[in-house]
Amino acid sequence: MCTISLARDHLAPLEATYRDKSIFPIRDDDSIFVSLASFRDHLLGDTLRGAFDQAKHPEKLFVGAVVQNCFGLNPYPGEPGVQCRTGAQVVGKANGRDQTKVSDAPPDRNGVEEFCSSEKHKPYCDGGQIRVLYVHENESLGPAMARYYASKLWGGESYFMQVDSHLEFYEHWDELYANELKSAKSFPKAMLSSYPPGFQIENGGILEGEPSNGARLCTCTFSNSDVEAQIIRINTGVGYGGNEARPTQIPFVAAGFFFAPGAFLVDVPFDPYMPWCFMGEEIMLSMRAWTHGWDIYAPRKNWIAHQYRPGRMGLPKFWGSVGRLFGRPGPGFSNELQLRLIKRVKHLVGYKDCCTREKLEQAGDELVLEDVEHYGFGEVRSREEYLKWANIDVDARRCRPIQWCNRGELE
Repeated sequence: MCTISLARDHLAPLEATYRDKSIFPIRDDDSIFVSLASFRDHLLGDTLRGAFDQAKHPEKLFVGAVVQNCFGLNPYPGEPGVQCRTGAQVVGKANGRDQTKVSDAPPDRNGVEEFCSSEKHKPYCDGGQIRVLYVHENESLGPAMARYYASKLWGGESYFMQVDSHLEFYEHWDELYANELKSAKSFPKAMLSSYPPGFQIENGGILEGEPSNGARLCTCTFSNSDVEAQIIRINTGVGYGGNEARPTQIPFVAAGFFFAPGAFLVDVPFDPYMPWCFMGEEIMLSMRAWTHGWDIYAPRKNWIAHQYRPGRMGLPKFWGSVGRLFGRPGPGFSNELQLRLIKRVKHLVGYKDCCTREKLEQAGDELVLEDVEHYGFGEVRSREEYLKWANIDVDARRCRPIQWCNRGELE
């Protein structure tokens, strides 16, 4: 597959040069780097405004945004561009089922341009606090790769925070998360993660009212969807009651929000060999972080909120762009690619029935093993220890209850 070859030829040399060391000296000033992977997102501008306007120390806030947009026809000289299209929008019902339609659309809003053109926020952009990589939407390789590229925009900030690009922020969220992390018993070898609460009514990136109690990521399932190939999916368990003295440990990391010291990127660098994968990154983040010695904590309060986006909203999805690029509209072709490449995750997690090295080579899928030894597990704790700790039986495809997590027993 040419995408793997391109990563081997152009990304692997950079990875090898800085393996097990930081590209930049890590600062000791409580600065925060926010990784934003944005796909055709109309709320990117609001997310940026909310992050800076609600921060206690916006001068210490830095953003790395990978903006995957449709720029329309003839966006600049020498570039013919493409006709932008909507997502699958619900236009009616037939036989009790939603009927959808994909239509022509104008070029996407540029949230970075909106933010940087305002008089209030322009100084942050002029001061280098917004770092951007623009990608044509038909060249998008999915969220895992977008987050890989966003991680390369980190510039040595004290903390690394990964979130989605459709958020609202509570007042002084930056200081609150930093202090919460410092209160974890394992700090500085600690990280925070959760699924933030949702919102639907857009409020310009501002989260109002009192912050809700945090939820712990304490459960998982083996997906029964054909598209997801029995990959492990994580979910919430019993939340905080509101009177806990400090945050407690959980076994899982959510890709849509985690907050960690910058040193995390040295121990757990993002994998450049995960194109087109929408599933699998969370269990890999969880296992890689824990086996490298990082303890994962759920924050006791929610100081951000996230817009969860069901298909009925009709927003563009990256798999639609993949299908159009290869002349196969719809999610089918993207799903075929993911089903092949997700075997990399399954190999590392330990799916013996399909994804041992021997079976992958017999099936002609050895390409998913490219440099796999550099993006697997650490030596502090083993894969087997993690699976026992998280009560996961890969052979039986079963996630059992994790009582220590639900009860908040482990600090």
